[in-house]
Amino acid sequence: MKALITGGCGFIGSHLAEALLARGDQVTVIDDLSTGRFENVAHLAGHPSFHFAIESITNETVMDRLVSECDRIYHLAAAVGVDLVVRDPVHVLETNVKGTEVVLRIGARYRKKLILASTSEVYGKSTAIPFAEDDDGILGATTRSRWSYACSKAMDEFMALAYHKQMALPVIIMRFFNTVGPRQTGRYGMVIPRFVKQALRGEPLTVYGDGQQSRCFTYVGDVVKAVVALSEEPAAVGQVFNIGSTEEVTIEELARRTITLADSASEVVYIPYKEAYEAGFEDMRRRVPDITKIGSLIGWAPTVDLDGILTRVIEHMRSDNGSAVKGAEPPGPAMERSHRPIEDR
Repeated sequence: MKALITGGCGFIGSHLAEALLARGDQVTVIDDLSTGRFENVAHLAGHPSFHFAIESITNETVMDRLVSECDRIYHLAAAVGVDLVVRDPVHVLETNVKGTEVVLRIGARYRKKLILASTSEVYGKSTAIPFAEDDDGILGATTRSRWSYACSKAMDEFMALAYHKQMALPVIIMRFFNTVGPRQTGRYGMVIPRFVKQALRGEPLTVYGDGQQSRCFTYVGDVVKAVVALSEEPAAVGQVFNIGSTEEVTIEELARRTITLADSASEVVYIPYKEAYEAGFEDMRRRVPDITKIGSLIGWAPTVDLDGILTRVIEHMRSDNGSAVKGAEPPGPAMERSHRPIEDR
């Protein structure tokens, strides 16, 4: 199988590339390094079945060639992270909507199977816990830029399903729920790497709001297994699937468990949302997936619990590969170019 991974230098994309290579696939990644890091895939660069292009997915000439040469597209490229959503909504909307439109249009030209990464954010402020794939989404007002990411990913889903219905493009949509693990950075607002870095440095763990908002965290290795299995399942085409853990934890409890597992002397401090993001910031109080659908189809369920995830992230950041713990994390290419601060890719 010849696989093309958009956003392949990102956190999830790099783990997916490893898994596909391990099973004998040829893998090409395309990434503009705006949020991804080449270091995530540098160890793969010498592999005879691995190829890469440092380019934007909006470059249609490059995308046409790469899509024409692949058998399957894993579309993970996106602008993600609460910080980026709040501070640079134009970039979020343009990257997510325009980029996906290019991938879909060229994918349809060559009739390639496309596996689209979406997000639990599309459920918005719904209180119908747990979230099932056909549940309504309830989004905030357009005056709240925080919801622009959810809207952009919902539009990606609408476009993908429209291409499937009208042009018979084989599409599978995956809604990720807080994917975490080694290589994820705290640079774009992701809470677990931020907490772990703070704990290992002996710094206060900064909890936004009252800390009673809850999330379910899924280990990246489990997520990759679900992605690969769904891509091989014919009955998954034209469907939407939640991929996530059902182990719910408040952010306050997450901070305290991180301190305990890291054997840290750090304290927990609380920062109002208006100081962390912007005045009037709105958040999802609970985010819990219903994973009945994916379990029934391919028998998938997460295998690594929250303590296991935290332990692995702590060990990774204590290793040489996690040397950023020793000091401030360097800015990525996107931040260097535009001073842009930025879930789960």
